[in-house]
Amino acid sequence: MSQDLFQAPDYYQLDDLLTEEHKLVRDAAREWVKREVSPIIEDYAQKAEFPTQIIKGLAEIGAFGPYIPEEYGGAGLDQISYGLIMQEIERGDSGVRSTASVQSSLVMYPIWKYGNEAQCQKYLPKLASGEFMGCFGLTEPDHGSNPSGMVTNFKDKGDHYLLNGAKMWISNAPFADIAVVWAKDESGRIHGLVVERGMEGFTTPTTHNKWSLRASATGELIFDNVKVPKENLLPNKSGLGAPLGCLDSARFGIAWGAIGAAMDCYDTALRYSKERMQFGKPIGAFQLQQKKLAEMITEITKAQLLAWRLGVLRNEGKATSAQISMAKRNNVDMALKITREARQMLGGMGITGEYSIMRHMMNLESVITYEGTHDIHLLITGLDVTGLNAFK
Repeated sequence: MSQDLFQAPDYYQLDDLLTEEHKLVRDAAREWVKREVSPIIEDYAQKAEFPTQIIKGLAEIGAFGPYIPEEYGGAGLDQISYGLIMQEIERGDSGVRSTASVQSSLVMYPIWKYGNEAQCQKYLPKLASGEFMGCFGLTEPDHGSNPSGMVTNFKDKGDHYLLNGAKMWISNAPFADIAVVWAKDESGRIHGLVVERGMEGFTTPTTHNKWSLRASATGELIFDNVKVPKENLLPNKSGLGAPLGCLDSARFGIAWGAIGAAMDCYDTALRYSKERMQFGKPIGAFQLQQKKLAEMITEITKAQLLAWRLGVLRNEGKATSAQISMAKRNNVDMALKITREARQMLGGMGITGEYSIMRHMMNLESVITYEGTHDIHLLITGLDVTGLNAFK
């Protein structure tokens, strides 16, 4: 079992911009990843299994709803703390970060923001502790980038709602205790409902044969005349803006998380460049390898500054959806390019499970697509700067 020797790059001394609490939160997450994730993650990725035994540890480092108020079991931290936790977890593995992101931003966030007090008290403490795990049902077989076209629907049957439809590419679905599901009412208005495992007609088949996010559990949500109690409807927001608000929070976490994957690949390539000898000297002494490393650290530093500034804006309630889109798109694209360059630096060794690079690369092929594709985020920025809608 290889030792995790990761050292985080901080070329512009960004730690000076963080509070002591930020650094304590980040360092606790970093040490937990080194101790609990790094030693096992390659094996679980090879087996295409999610290591469910780490759920308790994720809860203990505050990865589930870190910004949720303490009265509901959260840690009451700020947005930068949330970002730093996601960065450290994704440094370990994007699939593990996906599990935490979904729990925090796509399950706990909508219950906290759009639910009533009874719903918050019922679900949030158990989600924060990891006793309950959740998933988020928005994407459908025929509606991904166009969620407003969803066909999943529910009808009012007097004392309950009757839910029908299907969702796919759902992280955590195979083991989730609850699902926050977005569906249309009889007038076509989108609402969120909390669907609980065990409700008759609700099934969660697992998605197999993935080449990406192999250590993350992915599945479908199938609703066949599921009777959902009326008290499970989230009452405080409806319309497409409700799920999109959740996606803003998730995309913010991804913008930070991708930096973690990039840092891990850079650190691996840097260390390898000093150890691997060719033509009588370390490969890091050759100009082309130094070019790769110099460009990696430059792009990581730019992404760190982008994420930090976005975190400040989120804390101040000023961050726009378009700003979040820009950071998600830029930082994931940056990370994916760094994985490819780092893989080349390691030559044939770069494709083996002895190093994390190829696993990060495959994972990021999903991250660049989910929570809004690379191209969709580009058009969101285009719409924001021109005022002209290219979607229609």
